[in-house]
Amino acid sequence: MPSHLHEALLLLFRNRPTLAPELLREALNLQLPDYTDVRIDSADLTDIQPAEYRADLVVLLVRDMPVLGIVLEVQLSSDEDKRYVWPAYVANLRARIRCQVCLLVIAADEGVARWACKAVELGGGNRFVPWVLGPSGIPEITDEKRAIEDPELAVLSAMAHGHDRNTAKAARIALLAQMASLGLDAERSTLYGDLVLHSLPEAARRALQMMNASKYEYQSEFARRYFGQGKAAGKVEGRVEIVLELLATRYGMLSAAVETHVRGAGSAELDAIAKRMLTASTLDEALGVPGRTMRASR
Repeated sequence: MPSHLHEALLLLFRNRPTLAPELLREALNLQLPDYTDVRIDSADLTDIQPAEYRADLVVLLVRDMPVLGIVLEVQLSSDEDKRYVWPAYVANLRARIRCQVCLLVIAADEGVARWACKAVELGGGNRFVPWVLGPSGIPEITDEKRAIEDPELAVLSAMAHGHDRNTAKAARIALLAQMASLGLDAERSTLYGDLVLHSLPEAARRALQMMNASKYEYQSEFARRYFGQGKAAGKVEGRVEIVLELLATRYGMLSAAVETHVRGAGSAELDAIAKRMLTASTLDEALGVPGRTMRASR
């Protein structure tokens, strides 16, 4: 049965289909055919034989008709059975869409990546070679503008590089992913925030919590409004509304008790809530009231 991590990684690609060709082009330096659209297609790759083949995800690059099929597999561990079914995935999709097809494997660690990238000998001099990306192959998203424009890639980058020996860099990537997530709908914001935090080792998480978010010249709407214009003007009322808006996005509809708490907060406490929000997995944690229960409304 697929694990939570497996499904969470796939969700990044489902939510942003352009992420798959983006990684092929940027991380693997592949020349892709011209296309005008990217869409998710059926992952059922069963042929007329009784055996059932179902890939994790299929992404199509389209220009009036499909020009490239991408079979995407998230691999958390080595599985020798996959080396028999992966060629079938590609062959069956190629027969269905009548164009070129490739297999992209997102590997959980470098050991799995080394296993997955080995050529599959099919016999008769034929071989099948998948395209594989381990953590080191995922782009490091250290630019805030790029993170805001591509939050799924920012989250994938934070998950891939969270264990980097340079904990400051790992924390910086995670901070940008968290900032990018805050601008999304409540469901994605919560999921992506949790994915980033749970992928960080203790050292990187401490570094993230110690970072002063206000020292960066952010370009996102939240940062410009809160850490820039709102703070410079000293408008506590406006900052209260921004914090309430972000809390609702991150944790869902707020209760009257939460609104009262935030509206009664001073300038320093609003700053603290805004900073904690980047790393807090619960509403109480973001508010700094772990001893009380100030749940969001349902």
